[in-house]
Amino acid sequence: MTFFKFIRYKNLLLIALTQILVHYGFLKALNLPTALSHFNFALLLIATVLIAAAGYVINDINDVVSDRINKPTKTYIPSSFSESFAFTIYLALNIAGVGIGFLMCYSMDLTNFATLFVLISALLYVYANFLKQLIIIGNLVVSIAVASSIFIVIIFDMLPLLNRFQQELITPMSILRDYGIFALMLNFLREIIKDIEDTNGDHAAGIQSLPIVLGLERTAKLSAYIAVIYIFTILGYIYAYLQANVWTSIYLVAAVVVPLVFFCIKARYADKQIHYTFLSKLLKLIMLLGIVSLGVLTLTLKF
Repeated sequence: MTFFKFIRYKNLLLIALTQILVHYGFLKALNLPTALSHFNFALLLIATVLIAAAGYVINDINDVVSDRINKPTKTYIPSSFSESFAFTIYLALNIAGVGIGFLMCYSMDLTNFATLFVLISALLYVYANFLKQLIIIGNLVVSIAVASSIFIVIIFDMLPLLNRFQQELITPMSILRDYGIFALMLNFLREIIKDIEDTNGDHAAGIQSLPIVLGLERTAKLSAYIAVIYIFTILGYIYAYLQANVWTSIYLVAAVVVPLVFFCIKARYADKQIHYTFLSKLLKLIMLLGIVSLGVLTLTLKF
């Protein structure tokens, strides 16, 4: 169990759930043409999860100093693991993930796309070692990496068939693209809150995060203002594209918009560590509920 906590198994399950919903709960459920066979989808899922796990490991290796301050009772690198052993685990997960990705591309005759797995792996490494120390840019990069779990399914499941089935796939592809963008937006907001949580350790490690520059309470208020922008963006999206889909609209308002309004209220007055931890967990729940909305959309379109 210690190892599974080390690789953040809960986050990995969320990534797996997202890709399963996209492939089986949306594309397959609506009988849309897909390029991935069951076997190749399994390879894509495993490759994505392994590379993501490697990203969490390398991030923990580089966060040892800050984690000792931020989470003294919850260090992610197990005491039985040396730093060199943790790095060996990182290499093993990375090589396995990239290798399985290459195998999938070879079996689909899409070898030109194989470099995507290398690029995502490299992006996570560069983030953990360099970009994390850059204000905003680090938050944006890791959010792009999270959203890539949706975009990579679009790339391998839909792009190879787009020329043949453009009429059938163009709208579903746009929907999934929008889900990827919303996932990026929500994760970006959560990264800001996580920076507030980790301010003391980041300061000791020499990381210039947004809360260190602006202060904790100002950054929390800023996150509330960003959430307000998100709320109006989602409401505008519902009005423009989902007005006729009543049940999906109701779900999004109840499961995403209302919790974001609650987030704004709590963030506006947050000034303690317990408040920031609550806000981080709330955003994670909103992200989960947002992903589930894809299943709700599928049901309304199907029935």
